[in-house]
Amino acid sequence: MKYKFLSFCLFAIFSTFAFAQQQGGAQAQQRPARPRITSILEIYDLTTGTRKVVREFNGTIEAPNWTPDGKWLIYNSGGLLYRISPEIPDAQPVQINTDFVNSCNNDHVVSFDGKFIALSASPVEARRSYVYTVPIEGGVPQLVTPIGPSYLHGISPDGNFLAYCADRNGNFDVYVIPTRGGRERRLTEAEGLDDGPEYSPDGKYIWFNSVRTGLMQAWRMKTDGSEQTQMTFDEDLNTWFPHVSPDGKQVVVIAYHKGDVDPGAHPANKNVMLRLMPAEGGTPKTIVELFGGQGTLNVNSWAPDSKRFAFVSYRLEDPVTPPGQ
Repeated sequence: MKYKFLSFCLFAIFSTFAFAQQQGGAQAQQRPARPRITSILEIYDLTTGTRKVVREFNGTIEAPNWTPDGKWLIYNSGGLLYRISPEIPDAQPVQINTDFVNSCNNDHVVSFDGKFIALSASPVEARRSYVYTVPIEGGVPQLVTPIGPSYLHGISPDGNFLAYCADRNGNFDVYVIPTRGGRERRLTEAEGLDDGPEYSPDGKYIWFNSVRTGLMQAWRMKTDGSEQTQMTFDEDLNTWFPHVSPDGKQVVVIAYHKGDVDPGAHPANKNVMLRLMPAEGGTPKTIVELFGGQGTLNVNSWAPDSKRFAFVSYRLEDPVTPPGQ
């Protein structure tokens, strides 16, 4: 009897395995083909009102920074940082050594003096974003925020403080911390998401975006968190990531159409706008319409002359056939 029972068990196991394989194959066949992404690194010239393509990439690159000496654009791709010349035709990207950190996200900023990069990354074992600093030429990153998630967005003009978005109590707020590490300080306490904090070049303000009014809008405050002031008042747009020009006169933002996204979300693959406004306030003007979103303008990308800024647009190519088809 036990042998018959054993035979029955083996039959059941093999039957289940065969059925699972058939089901897995059917599910694979039902999976939609994934589109390929082409990333276009571009420069917008405010003087001429024109766009210039620096390079097209197979795959995803994100969030260019322009170095203060004007020689390089720094971007992230596949968890690593790269630099490329914005001026040399057919320039080849060069990887920046970040040693054990190989999971960089699109939150990275170059210091005002051009000596170091502050970046966010998610170590595999931690599965959270933390803030690090690394020399501009590359090297071993130094951990700044021992608590995550923390998403870096700004460096003070003197290089002594970092500003970032972090969740510490179930709510994402703006925090600052000494660049060498130490005690962090919470600057915002409004319900809902406060994100994208960035120092103005004169060191007087931190610009950020907040969903506290129902739609995402651009705000600014003193660097101690006082005088939190709404700077955009769009009724049909969600405005993200205000970036102040080096001369302190203008701010570029990225905006999503109301109803196209949740006010607290900034996804990829959307029709978005890049808008320009005076730093002292005023109605933003749309200067670029593009297909992008996440990765397009997450961090400051102004050229040192304040006449140009870099951004990334995207193009969906023919689908990639999933494995097994």
